[in-house]
Amino acid sequence: MPIFILLKSSFSCPYCWLEILMLVDTSIKKQSYIEDCEVCCNPIEIIVQFNNS
Repeated sequence: MPIFILLKSSFSCPYCWLEILMLVDTSIKKQSYIEDCEVCCNPIEIIVQFNNS
């Protein structure tokens, strides 16, 4: 059975500067998607990449 580890991460919205918290699934080595800011509703491209280390 695979083990999934979620990593808590934060970043600032590039439009309104609100700090956004999210959980990232570390079992997926390279991820890319669009997330809307919870406050200003502008789209933010999220790109996450993990190394093997």
